[in-house]
Amino acid sequence: MQNSELQNQRFAVMLFSTVYPLYLNKVVRKGRTQEELNQVITWLTGFDTAKIEALVADKVTFDTFFQQASLHPNTSLITGLICGYRVEEITNPLTQKVRYLDKLVDELAKGKSIDKILRK
Repeated sequence: MQNSELQNQRFAVMLFSTVYPLYLNKVVRKGRTQEELNQVITWLTGFDTAKIEALVADKVTFDTFFQQASLHPNTSLITGLICGYRVEEITNPLTQKVRYLDKLVDELAKGKSIDKILRK
């Protein structure tokens, strides 16, 4: 699926530090924890909690965030709809990575077990 170039550019300059608290609020409202959120982010990116906190403090963009990440080899197993798009059909690599993260956070907020979210 094609996303607009404008949308792709927005993701590139969007600050991870702006979105992380939104992710956190979403999962906490649904009864999940910051530790679980960080576990999901760690699985996707390879970042430990200290690195996640440093990236938030440094106010890095999603572009920088994912340039520094080592994506898990099972990310291709992340499928389904997020914001009206099938994540497996998104052609822009950065947009797809952001949507992978969105999908995992949504699954966490919806009560899916950590083992299933982490595609074990």
